[in-house]
Order: sequence, then C-alpha cells, then structure tokens
Amino acid sequence: MTFVVTENCIRCKYMDCVEVCPVDCFHEGPNMLVIDPDECIDCTLCEPECPAQAIFSEEELPDDQQQFKALNAELAKQWPVITEKKEAPADAKDWDGRTGKLGFLER
Repeated sequence: MTFVVTENCIRCKYMDCVEVCPVDCFHEGPNMLVIDPDECIDCTLCEPECPAQAIFSEEELPDDQQQFKALNAELAKQWPVITEKKEAPADAKDWDGRTGKLGFLER
C-alpha cells in the first residue's frame, strides 16, 4: 500500500509533508506534489501533516480521487524529488478546499 496526493494539493502545494518523509518519496511539480508509489513505505507520517488534507492512503482514497493514484505514479517519474520544505504559494489558502482543480494542474 502507498499514500496518494490528491486534487486538493493543486495550487495549494503545502510542503509540511516533505519534512517528515523518511524515504524522500515526494516529487515536486509546478503547482502540486506527488508521492512515488515505488518509494513510499506506508509509514503514515505525511497524512496528518498535510494542512489541506490532500493525502490519503491508497485504501482510503475517495472514489472521486481514484485517478490520482495513476497520476502520482506517472508524475513521480517526471518530476524531481523534493527533500526540504519550501513556502506554499501566496494564494494557497484561497485554493484550499476548491473542487474541480484538476484542470489547473501544471505538468
């Protein structure tokens, strides 16, 4: 099992989760983070750290977020690993909780 970053991370991109990951499985894109499922050890540390509640275990992934499992795997192969927390975008709070953000994903 692995953890999955879902839609609410798009344009929020808080990075509290990055600091607690013991295996550096987060990858950074222009406006979202993803988890490499091949590196994730299911330690559960990242999920409670996400202020946007955008991280779910694979088993608890909401039905409307299922496509993010494949998206995390795909983008983790393209985006660089991130190991240190950076500042969230200035307008992150404005985007937190909005629905329909997949169209704003920058690859």
